Amino acid sequence: MKTMGYLWKRGEGKFALLVLGLWFAVSAVSIFWTPYPLAESDGFNTWAQPSLAHPMGTDGTGRDMLSWLMAGSGTELQIVIATCALTALIGILFISFTLVRSAVASEVAVVVTDTLLSIPIVLIALILAVPLGASMWVVILSCAISYGLNLARIAKPQAALAANSRYVEAALASGSSRPRALVRHVFPNLIPVFSVQLSLCAGTAILAEAGLTYLGIGVPSGTASWGSSLSSAARFISIFPLTVLWPGLLITVVVVALNLFGDVLRRAVDPVVNVALREREVRRGL
Repeated sequence: MKTMGYLWKRGEGKFALLVLGLWFAVSAVSIFWTPYPLAESDGFNTWAQPSLAHPMGTDGTGRDMLSWLMAGSGTELQIVIATCALTALIGILFISFTLVRSAVASEVAVVVTDTLLSIPIVLIALILAVPLGASMWVVILSCAISYGLNLARIAKPQAALAANSRYVEAALASGSSRPRALVRHVFPNLIPVFSVQLSLCAGTAILAEAGLTYLGIGVPSGTASWGSSLSSAARFISIFPLTVLWPGLLITVVVVALNLFGDVLRRAVDPVVNVALREREVRRGL
């Protein structure tokens, strides 16, 4: 609760919480209700301007843009949650391997990671699209592989510093196993790094979904997503610019909110930056 209070006191934190809260609420509502059924289209009312009947207009098939963007918010949320979960898992497993195994194995793992990081996300997605076809799992897996390795590379120095600290040595000397010491004493020190990197991962996953869907290897046609709405209207941007404005604006606002949320959360859980948290930890130690 104190962390939430810290977030709410900051202007950027308040903006991020409001935007993300609205996103989650719309995603939940869209499961049960949208202004129009997604399958409903009006061929005589295509590319309609915003009106009371259609607040965001209609697309090229006469489907209500608001309904599809509301349903797409749930798809984006699924992609973000799955991508962040897999990214964190890959990062934790890689860090654990490099800290528990020998120095040679650690160096080999670092070289392999740097090699894999040189492969673009688009190429990974193209490789995965061969067996999986166009699906949101192509987006999730390609982003998780790339960002998980990047997360491990960024967090590894801090993890190694914590693993070689005196309190970890004391825990090992008292009979604690090395994996247990990692879970209890090392990984909590990585929360600030993970919070920032996972928020960036979440924002980039939304951008990747839009880009990969535009290339035809992301979310399949017929599935509501912000990327599919953007890609279907991009060809007519010079004629019907509003149909591109709405999904583009949603993607921009949510990505900015995710990035701000990660930055403020890092400051909230970092005792070096958060004075109140540092004082509380000192009092607890006394």
